This record gives sequence, structure tokens and C-alpha cells, in this order.
Amino acid sequence: MYAIIKTGGKQVKVEVGQTIFVEKLDVEEGAKVTFDEVVLVGGEETKVGTPLVEGATVEATVEKQGRDKKVVTFRYRRRKDSHRKQGHRQPYTKLTIDAINA
Repeated sequence: MYAIIKTGGKQVKVEVGQTIFVEKLDVEEGAKVTFDEVVLVGGEETKVGTPLVEGATVEATVEKQGRDKKVVTFRYRRRKDSHRKQGHRQPYTKLTIDAINA
């Protein structure tokens, strides 16, 4: 059984026992999170939402809060003695999917 959920402005396909990385959620490590915005539930019987599946939820446990590797952007204008180097580390939340309730 699998489901497609909406979180952080993205849609993610999840299965029970799977570990996923999503945009940072404001919860502590070890806490339970419930996703109500379920777009599709698949398996033996597929349920497609219009736009969301009624009564479907996905439960997950927060494993870790972290930050990705640094992405460096370098802006350079030739012959102008102008350049700018900037780094960014995107925060994320690591989740383990516990249950899909359809």
C-alpha cells in the first residue's frame, strides 16, 4: 500500500516503513506527525482524491531535524572586479512512515 501526500509545497509518494526527507516541520525528534492532505491512496483498491481523499491520513515519526550539505552560489562579472560567493544549507526533517489509514 502506498500514498501520495502534500507537505512543504511538494507531493511525496510514501510507503509504510519508508524513510523520507521533507521540508522542515516544527516538531521535536521522536514526536508523531499526522498528514491529512492525502492526494492518492494506492494498493489493491486505488482511491484518487478530488482534490483530497476523504478521511485518509498518514502517520509518521520524526527521526531527526537537520540541514543539507552546503550549496555554494558564485556570481561573477568578468572584467568588472565584481564577484559574490554565497552559501546556503536547507533545513530538513527526516521521517519514518508508520501507517497509512485510508
